[in-house]
Amino acid sequence: MLKERAKFFNRLAKLVDLFLVVLALLVAYKIRERWGGLEPIENYLWILVVTIPVGYLQMIRYGFYASLRRRPLFDLNTGLFNVHLIAGIAGAAVIYLVFPDFSRGLYFTFVILSFLLLTTERCLVRLALGTARRQGYNYRNILVVGTGAKALHFKELLDQYQDWGLQILGFVTAGDEPGEGTVAGLPVLGRLEDLVAICKAKPVDEVVFSLPRTPALQQEVERNLREMESLGITVRMVLDLFELPTAKRELEFFHEEIPILTFHSNAFDPQQSFRKRLMDVAGALVGLAAIVVLFPFIALAIRLDSRGPIFFSQVRVGENGRSFRLWKFRSMAVDAEARKQELLARNEMQGAIFKMQDDPRITRVGKFLRRTSLDELPQFWNVLKGEMSLVGTRPPTPEEVIQYETWHRRRISIKPGLTGLWQVSGRNTIQAFDEVVALDLRYIDNWTLWLDVKLIFKTLRVVFRREGS
Repeated sequence: MLKERAKFFNRLAKLVDLFLVVLALLVAYKIRERWGGLEPIENYLWILVVTIPVGYLQMIRYGFYASLRRRPLFDLNTGLFNVHLIAGIAGAAVIYLVFPDFSRGLYFTFVILSFLLLTTERCLVRLALGTARRQGYNYRNILVVGTGAKALHFKELLDQYQDWGLQILGFVTAGDEPGEGTVAGLPVLGRLEDLVAICKAKPVDEVVFSLPRTPALQQEVERNLREMESLGITVRMVLDLFELPTAKRELEFFHEEIPILTFHSNAFDPQQSFRKRLMDVAGALVGLAAIVVLFPFIALAIRLDSRGPIFFSQVRVGENGRSFRLWKFRSMAVDAEARKQELLARNEMQGAIFKMQDDPRITRVGKFLRRTSLDELPQFWNVLKGEMSLVGTRPPTPEEVIQYETWHRRRISIKPGLTGLWQVSGRNTIQAFDEVVALDLRYIDNWTLWLDVKLIFKTLRVVFRREGS
């Protein structure tokens, strides 16, 4: 997974670099055009045929398509200067030998602008990502099993490079290691036999096993690997010792030092995840634009129909147990949450989910908002913030998650969605929560961007036909 993620961002970086180099030539032409004496721009584009290949080879040579997180800014700027010096000399040599009448002022301006654009881009991206990760955005929560030398070395690497976006929640001990206290300044959260309970209680994204191979531990670790797969949590292993036949496996090196075997059980890859996020942002902007148009009418209707706020918010559980506040237009009476307890006996669903027809807490306007799904429009804000996706699984409440069986937990291993497979599969005819989870897991295991597109169009059809609301 780490290797695929790196490949994708390398490809993206190369495309951005190509765009900036071409932009540098176009801007240089516009600047030099003011002094006159230039031929049409088409007569100068050939210089890219020389400078781009030479520059690309130098970018590889100086390591600009490897991780830049560990490179000091001075090193980065010096490397880019050397790249442009060599590529610039190569281009100048071709101009001198083949096209002596080529505008030297244009060429010099092009090289300077290319250097400034690429340097600014690299610095801004690295600083922005590093700052965001240090502030707690776009990070992964890690649980380390074991407290041996390699586990501590792993922790030291993460301490040294905080802008990698990896945060250790604590350690889990095994064997003769104590099950409480602290290790290297981080809490010991329990023992190996408590791992499933710890992962349910904490927002864990990944579990890293760093344990010696002993007969006493091997069986326990293999059992926990299967439990982690059921929870939908990624597992990484410092040593290639254990087998899990049903999960995807990748052998890679962390920081080119520690061999790690990774097990992951979802179909998401970095490139498609990036495209999914782009689609989420685009869809959220469209949805928020719709709110701007419809808000005065919806707000007035809610206020005239019943007392209370226009919006309703509730804590929900998101990706891997993260909590967030979900927003809706209020469709129930203000005391709806307090009255829920007295209605639990009328729950029409079997399992950890509440749903009933003719809910007495729903207001008259609320019935219309729910039938047309207009009550869910504010969730586009949750999508824009990255707490939800356009398509995913239904976001549960913390009270529901407490009731989950272990295999149910994998449904919250991804971001919840505005819509999903359950919503377009006749949700009014499904009464067992296990069936809901089965649909969610089918979505996770078979996810593609095209599947999201199809589910969005199916959702629109359901909304316009007012089916399943």
